Amino acid sequence: MALTTRWDKTFPQSSQVAHRKVTFRNRFGITVAADLYQPKARGADKLPGLVLSGPFGAVKEQVSGLYAQTLAERGFVTLAFDPSFTGESGGTVRNVASPEFFTEDFSASVDYLGLLPNAARARIGAIGICGLSGMALTAATGDSRIKAVVTASMYDMSRSMSRSYKDSYTRDQRHKVIDYLSQQRWADAEKGTYALGYHEVPFDANGQIVKGTRVLPERLPAEADPVLTEFFNYYRTPRGYHARSVNSASAWTATTPMSFFEFPMAANLDMIAPRPIMLVHGANAHSRYYSEDVYKAAPGPKELVIVPDANHVDLYDNLRKIPFDRLEAFFKKNLA
Repeated sequence: MALTTRWDKTFPQSSQVAHRKVTFRNRFGITVAADLYQPKARGADKLPGLVLSGPFGAVKEQVSGLYAQTLAERGFVTLAFDPSFTGESGGTVRNVASPEFFTEDFSASVDYLGLLPNAARARIGAIGICGLSGMALTAATGDSRIKAVVTASMYDMSRSMSRSYKDSYTRDQRHKVIDYLSQQRWADAEKGTYALGYHEVPFDANGQIVKGTRVLPERLPAEADPVLTEFFNYYRTPRGYHARSVNSASAWTATTPMSFFEFPMAANLDMIAPRPIMLVHGANAHSRYYSEDVYKAAPGPKELVIVPDANHVDLYDNLRKIPFDRLEAFFKKNLA
């Protein structure tokens, strides 16, 4: 695969960390592209490893890369990957999201990391950010090689797409969304192409489905609500814009929500125990309930870290608010 060779991240390169692009195949045969970060002053000992991805619709040049580089500065070998069908990873149809493929990409990343000569394969953890949090937790339910999991600004994409924000869809609305997606399959099949659309399907004031071909608008409307403003101010401005990011420049395929209706995330959450999880969320985040609900459901060991005066997107790139000290301590304790 032809990968970008220049530094095109949304964050500055660290002088303490060695970085290189790598590729590997997941069990479906799709080539996954990733950034490998290692501390330059690492000595001869094998290091604990971390695999990272997210947010949903982001690329490794954005949030997950910042987390990966920062934690490599703190003594971990880290791998931030683009999920299948996105970014620099393979997959013929672009901008398709799949709960199974994205979950598999975490395990494929563990495969790669565990074969590195300087990584301790028995000491690998995972970090899922925003919409990839559910995939990280789900991967750990079926992959015991993942010894500890951290989520940041968690979103459960199956719950979000199939039930809407705070489970606000009525049963009738859920049926309307399913029918809309099903009819879109006919349209795609007839045209031989894949239309773009909203992955979280909204309704207007008259109860009709709203359609669109961009995750975020070109310009922020004057009446935009605070949540849209948060996401716009990251993905659509120089702060976090990246041309390969679905959220920055495009949208998912319109039928993407179908599989998220069909496959719930972390259905076997109890199987992670006795391996520990840490759920990190901003105190003011609109999405905070996702972490709180998983915390209630998980048998433990578990930690819920609520960051004061932080919203959802603050935990993407605000180095004053992302609790890297807590993350470092959590992983060094549990990957010892």
